[in-house]
Amino acid sequence: MFVLPSLVMMVAFIAGPLAAVMVQSFQQTQDVFETVEQEQCDPFGCTTTQVTRPQLDDEGLPITITKWVGWENYRVLLDGKSVRAAFSDAGQGFRDLTDIDFYGALRFTLTFTLLTLPLVIVVGLVLALAVNALQKRVRGPIIFVTLLPFIITPVIGALSIRWLFIGDGILTAALERLTQRDIAMFAQGWTIELLMLFYRVWHVAPFAFVIFYAALQTVERDKVEAAIVDGASRFQNLRYVIIPHLMPLIVFVALIHLMDSYRVFDEIIGFRAEAFRISLQWLTFDFLIPDDTGNRSIGRASASAVLTMIGIMIILVPLLRNTWKEHRRG
Repeated sequence: MFVLPSLVMMVAFIAGPLAAVMVQSFQQTQDVFETVEQEQCDPFGCTTTQVTRPQLDDEGLPITITKWVGWENYRVLLDGKSVRAAFSDAGQGFRDLTDIDFYGALRFTLTFTLLTLPLVIVVGLVLALAVNALQKRVRGPIIFVTLLPFIITPVIGALSIRWLFIGDGILTAALERLTQRDIAMFAQGWTIELLMLFYRVWHVAPFAFVIFYAALQTVERDKVEAAIVDGASRFQNLRYVIIPHLMPLIVFVALIHLMDSYRVFDEIIGFRAEAFRISLQWLTFDFLIPDDTGNRSIGRASASAVLTMIGIMIILVPLLRNTWKEHRRG
């Protein structure tokens, strides 16, 4: 009875939606259209034209039909024909592969996730060690300033970084004055990707910092002092005493960051990078935008969401296995 409310909430808000998305990934939902004659009049007379429009029900809502299409949404999304053409004799390999929306989004998502992970952990740990070494009377203001990037709403933070660099932004103008050449940070994909990587580390590193800083307060001083007495250097003390003590929290931060960064979306929107770089989460969002006929590709969006979920599970497996082994060993 104690865990029943949590189980009900998990089924209603996690398991239920996941099951619905998996079912929708094997379906295709489309509006029903009808062709009607429409009369248009002007000062020179009236003409009758045929117009295609969505068919409405008695309540004025569009009528939709849902049919089971099996693996069709996955086949269209993975686009095996284009993949084979990319690696054929006439293709250019990975260059052509990344031109396909899904694989281009997958490439950016994996790059974004795997590059920012070590940077977030290292920057967070360095900040925690530096602040922990300061005198207590100055720690409070330093901690407050360090946490500011994490407090800012992600989209607002991305827009702020964008405004600093786009066009004649403050930092772009400073770089142009320094290098004596024109700089366009948003004219090519690789510079936008660097800015997004920088922003994610700037935004998330304070989270790692506050976790590591709190853990440093629980390090046993006797072990640290004993290591110093035995002649251990600062680096050896960090490697053999502090890092092992922080390792469970390092794994925790890595798990949270992997799950969050693999669903990268705010940076794409904030930097307006969809013309150069897209992510798997943005691809799902794009499928849900109505096209010219008013249809939304709910089935393909669901298939993209399922593949994103599978990707998250795959990259989490090594960390989860290591955590399970440590738990069994303990």
